[in-house]
Amino acid sequence: MASSLTKDSASTPGSEKTFFGHPRGLATLFMTEMWERYSFYGMKALLPLYLIAPGGMNMSATTATAIYSVYMSMVYLLAMPGGWMADRFWGPRKTVIIGASVVILGHITLALPSSVTFFAGLALVALGSGLLKANISVMVGHLYKGPEDPRRDGGFTLFYIGINLGAFFAPLSIGTVGENVNWHLGFALAALGMALGLAQFVLGSRHLSGESSVVSQPATPEQRSRALRNGLIWLIVAAALYTMLGVTGNFADWALMPLIVAGLVIPVVVLARMKRDKELTQLEQAKLSGYVWFFVVAAVFWMIYDQNGSTLSIFGKTQTTNSLLGFDFPTSWYQSLNPIFIMALAPVVASAWLWLNKRGKEPSTAVKFASSLTLIGISFAVFLIPLIDTANNGGKVSPMWLVSIYFIQTVGELCLSPVGLSLTTKMAPAKYSAQMMGVWFLAVTAGDSVTGLLTSPQLGVDLNTSGAVAVEAVIAILAGFGIWTSRKKVKELMGSVN
Repeated sequence: MASSLTKDSASTPGSEKTFFGHPRGLATLFMTEMWERYSFYGMKALLPLYLIAPGGMNMSATTATAIYSVYMSMVYLLAMPGGWMADRFWGPRKTVIIGASVVILGHITLALPSSVTFFAGLALVALGSGLLKANISVMVGHLYKGPEDPRRDGGFTLFYIGINLGAFFAPLSIGTVGENVNWHLGFALAALGMALGLAQFVLGSRHLSGESSVVSQPATPEQRSRALRNGLIWLIVAAALYTMLGVTGNFADWALMPLIVAGLVIPVVVLARMKRDKELTQLEQAKLSGYVWFFVVAAVFWMIYDQNGSTLSIFGKTQTTNSLLGFDFPTSWYQSLNPIFIMALAPVVASAWLWLNKRGKEPSTAVKFASSLTLIGISFAVFLIPLIDTANNGGKVSPMWLVSIYFIQTVGELCLSPVGLSLTTKMAPAKYSAQMMGVWFLAVTAGDSVTGLLTSPQLGVDLNTSGAVAVEAVIAILAGFGIWTSRKKVKELMGSVN
């Protein structure tokens, strides 16, 4: 009897055993994403600190920020080809297994005490994360009977909790081990987390929808040959470029620049290609023009927001007491603030939008985006206070400054990130409906690439100075004011989308 129930639940996910009333496969995906985010955020918390540590790479704060920013931009850039690989070659389920395996290999490589293997490990983690990130959310959708399934939104909410649970616990464990015991042991712990996620994914995959194994748009033999040929060409070009940089002694100064350029150019090219598509209707073209406004706003937001793992983290290490009520804690623990604030505030913000909507007073998407930019600008205006204090008076400041900054930034994120995801699905041209979520992630790529460019060896801007922080705060607030004053024009481009 039990075996027949298992078969039934596998063929029709959610028909028998459930996970809090949802299809049983949601538990598998919940745990997989939790462990993947555990490994990702644990490594993210350690990365900038390891780069500046005398016992680590002993780099300057500027160089560490550049490397961190480029790494983050590549993770989100690679989400698009990750989705393409699933659609054309492997299907979502197999792509997740391959991606998780590459992430594990990357963390193991990071755990080796060598600067050469360290950067190879970063590349592997970014590649694996791109493969995994693009597809696991798709499989959550496969568990339900179309968009009309009333459990669908609740399922994604549970899935979102898994993401934040992993992000919350990672700095507390991986960060503590890395900072207080051994950096490379911390990276190894991240590998263990991803290995646990992969193991339970493989064991629980029988509960997933059969649709998750389907290659939706199988590549023809000719397309496979062309993809392989193009991949080899780009690999040879990259190998030749970096070999030339190494031979000429310019590797350290120019290694990041090709990646920065790619992170800035590719989002522009993707959007421009869509805008030039003559198959799109006039309405779709108008919506796409409106979407570009939101894309730029999001890029500015992520440019500042993602510095919570670099600029703010480095400030926490060098200029904050990291002691509260007599308890000393590692700098990496600051990275647990955002996920705990997200879990606490997300229901409050969602309820506030609903409450305002019932009264006909819910802000438009443009106003929500303007609010997010204003809040991220305010967070850096607050950052100026302890930054100027330590510069003028020396010493270290209370960690509550960083707590307040992370809190403001999280509220800003909740005004932009979930709203942007929803907006992307509503404004996507029918022809590009499957690709638009990858386009949304490209806003993160563009924003982080700008940070990488500013802190690159060629420009060398120190973002831990009051001048740089003040400029970023002003840019964000002015951009927020700009989108607010243009809200009527943007609304016209959006058509019926609010």
